[in-house]
Amino acid sequence: MKKVVVLDYGSGNLRSAERALTRVGADVTVTADRQAALDADGLVVPGVGAFAHCMQELRAVDGPRTIGRRLAGGRPVLGICVGMQVLFEHGVEHGHDAEGCGEWPGTVEALEAPVLPHMGWNTVSAPEDTVLFDGIADERFYFVHSYGVREFPLGQDGRPGPLAPPKVTWAEHGDRFVAGVENGALSATQFHPEKSGDAGAQLLTNWLATL
Repeated sequence: MKKVVVLDYGSGNLRSAERALTRVGADVTVTADRQAALDADGLVVPGVGAFAHCMQELRAVDGPRTIGRRLAGGRPVLGICVGMQVLFEHGVEHGHDAEGCGEWPGTVEALEAPVLPHMGWNTVSAPEDTVLFDGIADERFYFVHSYGVREFPLGQDGRPGPLAPPKVTWAEHGDRFVAGVENGALSATQFHPEKSGDAGAQLLTNWLATL
């Protein structure tokens, strides 16, 4: 049984994530303990609310350094909703530019859509070689957000490099935004797999299989 820590930094649907991961066979601990987060087979970083506030709370438990240490050792991390957003360089909300973890280049900004928040079920466009969305690329997932990443510059220019470019999954609400990223040990979704029924459960199962 894979040991998974859901990082408790005061933001996110901790118990929902815990229950969803437990249902698909993980041994789950919800904690802010840094050593436990480093030692686990997988680390889940949830997040709900404003980007700047989430970053403040994440720094209070040394979250950015913990994430960085895990990734440096090839140890899997999964970000969910704002837990995905804080992995990028910046978040701009209400004119305030907050610094993120900087694991990916890019800016979290307001979606250009006639109705916000984007709340409810939506389809995604996943790459053919996806692991997270294997078998569920045509399913619908549950989103609740007004901000997102509308451009993902890393690895999109076609230049060869030592590492494979990230696999980026997109969705649309008014305009296009990043719905998921698979980048080596680091994965993330803008939607809530723990609220996405059978499709979300399968995505978590797919992630657990990579641990």
